[in-house]
Amino acid sequence: MGSRKDSDAPEESEQELEQHAGIDFVTFGMLILDDIEFAPPTPSRSNVLGGAGAYAALGARLFSPPPLSSTVGWIVDQGSDFPPAVTALIDSWGTGAVMRHDPDRLTTRGWNGYGGAGDKRDFKYLTPKKRITTADLPPNLLQSKSFHLICSPTRCQELVTSIIARRKEASPPETYTKPVFVWEPVPDLCTPDELLNLTNTLPLVDVCSPNHSELAGFMGDDGLDPVTGDISTRAIERACEQLLDSMPLQSFAIVVRAAHKGCYVVKNGGRKRRPGGGSKSTRKKNYTRGGLRPDIDMTALLADLIRDEDGLVVRDEIEVDPGVERWIPAYFKDSKEVVDPTGGGNTFLGGLAVALARAKSYEEAAVWGTVAASFAVQQVGMPTLERQDDGTETWNGSVVLDRLHEFEARL
Repeated sequence: MGSRKDSDAPEESEQELEQHAGIDFVTFGMLILDDIEFAPPTPSRSNVLGGAGAYAALGARLFSPPPLSSTVGWIVDQGSDFPPAVTALIDSWGTGAVMRHDPDRLTTRGWNGYGGAGDKRDFKYLTPKKRITTADLPPNLLQSKSFHLICSPTRCQELVTSIIARRKEASPPETYTKPVFVWEPVPDLCTPDELLNLTNTLPLVDVCSPNHSELAGFMGDDGLDPVTGDISTRAIERACEQLLDSMPLQSFAIVVRAAHKGCYVVKNGGRKRRPGGGSKSTRKKNYTRGGLRPDIDMTALLADLIRDEDGLVVRDEIEVDPGVERWIPAYFKDSKEVVDPTGGGNTFLGGLAVALARAKSYEEAAVWGTVAASFAVQQVGMPTLERQDDGTETWNGSVVLDRLHEFEARL
């Protein structure tokens, strides 16, 4: 694996772009070495490979056995204190990681504390963090089919804009392709004050994925059932409906991660032109959202309808995308199977993003994400990767596709 200095500004030729066309996934999340403190009697752990970047890369890697493992891209910032054992673990995955060693700084470290109602997590940085920017991406990672972003709404806007601008600069107009953007809002800025920034960001991304608490935070709510104190699925549905109805002409999906409740996948419906890549799953309802209102610009709404030479709408070329509105359960039915929820959401999004990069539907991608998360929460830290005599990979003793097929059969 190569490394480069932060000051490097790689120039990309057309030949290089052709050689680097195989990256499916890149995360902007950081690698963090975690110290995890559990409520007694569970012992604490230190130097645990973690951070949104590492877990998101894991989620994509689970569905990418060699040679696909090299299509998973991320940036690993190693400080002077970086443990050799963690380097060996990352190397064993065989991903397209960019390893950057800086002896003049400490590795980004964090403290995680779990306890209290709902096993709430507290987090704080123990050393200065090193944020990853678009300028850090070498040519191969820049051309990824999908990006996982974990940031504030305004920074998400900046990253999407800069990624698209750099890709357009590097690619001839006829070869430019728009990647899939999966955005995970940072918890600290999931507040009512950021709601306007949230709605301004939604049209720029393909998926916005807060957890239930973060979504409720944007709405000025706690997202809990007032009677049971448990996660309120109705509150999740109501908040998503408000966000989608506020922007009926935009196309984006919201995937809410709701711990033991599973995840809620919802997307506006609308027109699409054949051939369309809709979901393969059977839908019994039409979930088209966003009715006509006095303030809708009808000219814009109808501007791109296909017309024949007589000026008539070619109806056979238009079909309605019914949208999506579906709950997908958590993989584990028994909460005792969940040893440590750290990184489960990031791993979910790595699996979801790489599925979308490989042309899966939103519902299928959420299933991939759910299965990916199941491997992340079975233990403290990362799952154990082993290879059988025939080369088949197992994670925690299970074949990923076997677990996927078993879960799909349940659904």
